[in-house]
Amino acid sequence: MAQIPIKRSIERIPGGMMIVPLLAGSLVATFLPGMPKFFGSFTSALFTGALPILAVFYVCMGAGISLKSTPYLLKKGGVLFATKVGAAIVVGIVLGHLLGEQPISSGMFAGVSTLAVVAAMNDTNGGLYMALMGQYGRSEDVGAYTIMSLESGPFLTMVTLGVAGLSAFPWQTLVGSILPLLLGMLLGNLDREMRDFLSRAVPVMIPFFALALGAGLDLHEVWRAGLLGLGLGLAVVALTGIPLYFVDRLTGGTGVAGIAAANTAGNAAAVPALVAAANPVYTAAAHSATLLVAACVVVTAIVSPILTGAIAKRQQEKRLAREHGRQEGLAR
Repeated sequence: MAQIPIKRSIERIPGGMMIVPLLAGSLVATFLPGMPKFFGSFTSALFTGALPILAVFYVCMGAGISLKSTPYLLKKGGVLFATKVGAAIVVGIVLGHLLGEQPISSGMFAGVSTLAVVAAMNDTNGGLYMALMGQYGRSEDVGAYTIMSLESGPFLTMVTLGVAGLSAFPWQTLVGSILPLLLGMLLGNLDREMRDFLSRAVPVMIPFFALALGAGLDLHEVWRAGLLGLGLGLAVVALTGIPLYFVDRLTGGTGVAGIAAANTAGNAAAVPALVAAANPVYTAAAHSATLLVAACVVVTAIVSPILTGAIAKRQQEKRLAREHGRQEGLAR
């Protein structure tokens, strides 16, 4: 039987395994909204079960986080992690005072919310970061994502919103949002075979929770979200990339690792729905925030590699110029 390269075609799109199922779910929600309920059973569960799938997803993701990191990994990953989260907190405080919990209701920025911006800034695209560091950085820089992967999930976004002075979350909710990740870390660090077993499931579950998230979105909002998502994506690269670049330089790097981390993870699109489930005051912002963050995933996946490559090239040219000058000095 002739094979159709479905997976390969989807992966050609930045964040494709998240974006394509999300849009597929949006198509169902827009044109066949009653279909999941009509068929019921497992079909309904497939289109409405985002939260249970995400709970398992974070257990499996946690299993891949090793606690046996070298001092360099702790230093590099910790600094990049703290800088990115810190930038999100600063922006969250500013927007929290301006917008509160609700999204902008009208005008060209309709749908933008503190939740959308914070969720987009808080989570780094690990696969993209590691690929860029594998090409332009050192192997130790690739491993720094071990620490940065702690950004995954709604926990830090909830903390950021609370720090920003917005509606806070009960401590039980905060702990509950990070327990699956901690459980996975415990299992993965106690048993290497368990780590290998669980971590392999992470990419498999992404399209399934993306489909369920998309099934709650109206496709009529996608065009507006795309335009705003373009602006949000550029803002994320700038607002996180600039401090990450300088912090990377200050800790002995070239700045390349900082720019490579200035992007948004595909699973960040799930965070608004999780936050709204934990605190209904964010329900109005969650739908548009999901679309905005999904668009931001695509934009940052394009812009971040371009900037990373440009900075790496400039650093290489400077290094070659220094070596050339040193050789000329020796020749004299």
